[in-house]
Amino acid sequence: MIGTQIRLARSDDEDRIRRFLTGLSLHTQTLRFFTGVASPAAGLVRALLAVDERRDVLVATHEGEIIGHAMSYRGGPADVEVAVVVTDQWQGVGLGPRLIDMLLLRAAVRGATTVGMDVLGENRRVLRMIRRQWPDATMKVVSGSVEVTAMIQRPGVFAE
Repeated sequence: MIGTQIRLARSDDEDRIRRFLTGLSLHTQTLRFFTGVASPAAGLVRALLAVDERRDVLVATHEGEIIGHAMSYRGGPADVEVAVVVTDQWQGVGLGPRLIDMLLLRAAVRGATTVGMDVLGENRRVLRMIRRQWPDATMKVVSGSVEVTAMIQRPGVFAE
């Protein structure tokens, strides 16, 4: 992962996030958004970059382009809900877990103790990672997705 950077999303990332989204395979888009996003609407792009007192957004970049996106939202059933997607070419090298780790560290500093996420039932890679990292996580299948709730553990829990 030499040459990658993880940083807060910025308002000037709109074009980069649009290119990132359209560069994802339909399979990857579906695993993250539960549908394809061939032509991302301006509202979706803005929502993916919105940072405020309830939302935190990190992006991973390489050579100035976004290769990963992670966001958290405070206010769901868990203290913080998270969602992550990494471009197809960068999957499987530990970038997703690094993004999650940084989000959870930032959330824990703000007092969060539980994390939740919705995972498409066919997303076996993520479900295996959750079982490894959070053996005590609660998983509930609802309409083809798995609702996961777990305790936020010490920083570095997702390090690979």
